[in-house]
Formats: sequence, C-alpha cells, structure tokens
Amino acid sequence: MTPNNNNSSSSSRGIEERRKERGPGAMRIIVPLQGVVQGRGGLVLGSVIPCALFYFLQLYLRKNRSPPPTAAPPESQSQSQSSHSLTPRRSMRSPTRPPFVSSRANHATDREVSLHYLGLKACKENPFDAHSNPSGIIQMGLADNQAMAGLMGDVLKAAFNPSQIVLTAGASAALEILGFCLAEPGNAFLVPSPYYPGFDRDFNLRTGVELVPVPCRSTDNFDATINALERAFNQTKKRGVAVRALLISNPSNPVGKTLDSEMLTMLLEFAREKNIHLICDEIYAGSVYDSPEFISIAKFLESGEFDKRRVHIIYGTSKDLGLAGFRVGALYSYNDTVVNAAQKFARFCSVSSHTQCLLISILSDSQFIKKYLRENQRRLRERSAAFSEGLTKAGIRCFKSNGGLYLWVEMADLMPSFNQKGEHALWERLLSEAKINITPGSACHCIQPGWFRVCFATLSDHDASVALQRIQEFSKRCKT
Repeated sequence: MTPNNNNSSSSSRGIEERRKERGPGAMRIIVPLQGVVQGRGGLVLGSVIPCALFYFLQLYLRKNRSPPPTAAPPESQSQSQSSHSLTPRRSMRSPTRPPFVSSRANHATDREVSLHYLGLKACKENPFDAHSNPSGIIQMGLADNQAMAGLMGDVLKAAFNPSQIVLTAGASAALEILGFCLAEPGNAFLVPSPYYPGFDRDFNLRTGVELVPVPCRSTDNFDATINALERAFNQTKKRGVAVRALLISNPSNPVGKTLDSEMLTMLLEFAREKNIHLICDEIYAGSVYDSPEFISIAKFLESGEFDKRRVHIIYGTSKDLGLAGFRVGALYSYNDTVVNAAQKFARFCSVSSHTQCLLISILSDSQFIKKYLRENQRRLRERSAAFSEGLTKAGIRCFKSNGGLYLWVEMADLMPSFNQKGEHALWERLLSEAKINITPGSACHCIQPGWFRVCFATLSDHDASVALQRIQEFSKRCKT
C-alpha cells in the first residue's frame, strides 16, 4: 500500500514541533515502522515486542549516557588563562607532571622478582643506623658506592646519596644507559653544539636515540640561547619526533667553558617547561683551572626551586684522575625509576671487583686526592697558558677556556675556502704535512667552519713543545 505523502509530511511537521517543545534533553522514543518490522509474526510478535525492546533499550542508553560537554568559559576567564600562559619563565617553577620514562626502563623495574633485588629494596627502605635506626636492616649483599660519593662530593662540591649512584664500565656506558631509560628508539635529545663527538656513538649506536644539534655561535660565546633551543624543539616536533631530554656538558666539551648560574637556571626552566629530562655531563668538573669557578648542577638543585626528578649527572675517573683505563663511570639520578632500571642495565657493563677494590684504596686517601686535584689544576693552567700564547704568536685565535684538557681554536685564516670543505682540507694538510692530529669543528657539529679542538694535556713537556713548533711552522707556510 502506498503511503499518503500529504499525511506523511504533516505528521513529520508535528513530530518536529513536539521535539522542539521537549527540548534537547528530553528522551525520545523511537517506534519502528510496523510495515517494516511486523513481517509474518502478526501484531504481537512483529510490532509490540520489538517496540517494547526498543523502548527498554532507549531507557538503558539514557541511563548510561555520558554527560554533555561543558560550556565554554566566559570570555573574561579565557582571557585570564591566556594571560597566565604568558607569565615569564622565572615565575613558573612549580613541579609539573612526571617526566617521560621509556618502556624499557619500566619493563626493567617491573621485573623485581629476584630475592637479591627485593633485599636491596628492603635495605633502602629500612637502613640500619647505629644511632637513629638501630633495628634497621644491615646491608651485606652489595658493595655500596661510598667511595665514589665521597669523590663526587669533593670534586663537585655538593652532597650525593650513595644509593642514587650507579657504577658503570666508563662514562660512555652510563650515557648509553640513560638513553635506554629516558627514550624509545627514534626519540630525540637536544644537544647544544659544538659538542663531544662521542655523544653520537654513545646515544645512537644501540639505543636508537637521535641527537639534534642546537647551534651555538661565537658571537654568543658559544652559549645556548633560549631562541635556539625553542627553534630546535619545535622543528623536531614538526618532524613527528618526540624530544625526551636536553644533553649538556659542564665544563663544555670542546669549548672548555663552565656554565654560570644564569645559564643553568635557563636550562632547568626550559626542561621543566617542555617536560623533558636534563642530562649534565660533568666529567671535567675537577679539571677547571681558571675563573669563573665550577658550579655543579647538583649544588644548584640544593636550593629546592627545581624539579629534581628530571635531572641526571654523569661523572667518571678517566679525566680528572687520569684513570681512563680503569673504565669507571658513575650515573647519578634523582629519579627512583631511572636508578632502579639503571642498576639492572648496569649488570651488562659492571666494574670488576678488582678494579673496585683498587679504586677504593685510592679514593679512601682523601688528602692525596685533594692534593692531586690541586696540582693537576695548576699544571693544566700552565699548559693552557703556554699553548694559548704559542698559538696566538702563530696568528691563531684561542677561545678563553677555563676548564678541560683542550683548547678551542680558530684556524679559518689557514683554510683554502671558508666552508666545511675548506675545513676538511686544512685538517688533512695538518695530518699529512705537519703530522698533527686535531679535531675539526665539523666533527663536533659546529655550525661555523674553521674551529678546531686541540688537546694539550696528554703530552709531556717535550712533546708539547714539538707539537706547538710544528703548528707554528705550518701556519707560517700557509700564510706565505
């Protein structure tokens, strides 16, 4: 039977008018079309029962319906929120949500089924102390890190908790473990450049972390700027790559410059604002030989103004103590999850018991360590001054460094062309003609061609004199 079009349209208008009267929040009962639903079952089976089922279904959906979205805030409130987002960085120091930790780190911390690790956890929660906690648990299942904590305290001039130190076979292993803990493969770390060439190997080779250089220029004294950091962060995000950390070295390598309190404040606030980690490599802290004096990020955090959970420090014995062959590095983290995971990862790059025993006997003599560091700094200061003077006489500009075992020098005047190709050509000539091997700035991701890192501390006085003489003669030949 063909329905009447006029009746259908008038009926539709009536339904629409009743819907408007009920308002948007009223329940609507949907009755199936009898001609479609009834079929062969008659009135009861074909219409009444389906109608009842539809009715009860709508009651159930209405009862479990999600609440409607809230209305937009008034314009005044929106303006207030907008103006709050423009608050200067220095007034926004309250802790934010916890920083990201990788699935690998979470997986490692979830596997605490071994009684060995359960015992360590119990000792950490209830440690024995003869005066304050005489009934606590005495640790006899692990050699602790008291000696390394003492060394770091003397060198970095800050307090360190031994339970938050993870020893590794060299600082490179500690850096790699942080790559495993703080990022997924394909994530990125921002690194002010020029930076230590070994970072590329330590973070990318096995962890799959991408290092994004943040260009620093000589006109800014090779300091990172907030504009450069913001630009690198935003460009990396536009590529669909998540930024997980900011990696710095203090004193910087290869520039040899310490970071002041203003720079540390800016870096910490940037990390908090972007909710990323801050990794500070302080392996040359004891090799600062001139003013301004070194300020550890650990000392800076003692003020309590910043969120410690996102800060991690790298140290080792290879530079300040000249014990590169010992392969002893230290990862210090204020993040319990990272410490827990790093302890498990360090199983695959642990320091041998013989090395630990020998190192403990050395570090236990605190008077010798302090005397050694003072003498080492004095010799570094003299060698740096001698090299700087000799290179200046050869017409080579030296950046004013105050730490590290190297000088950051500019040799653009000796290059055949002012570009990376010219820098490579000069490096090859120094290697083949002058028989001098120095590190070109391009290997450190320096944006300006012509800068080189010259390491001076490993040479004897005689060899240092020969090297300086060769550079002076080569420079003279190039200019004539």
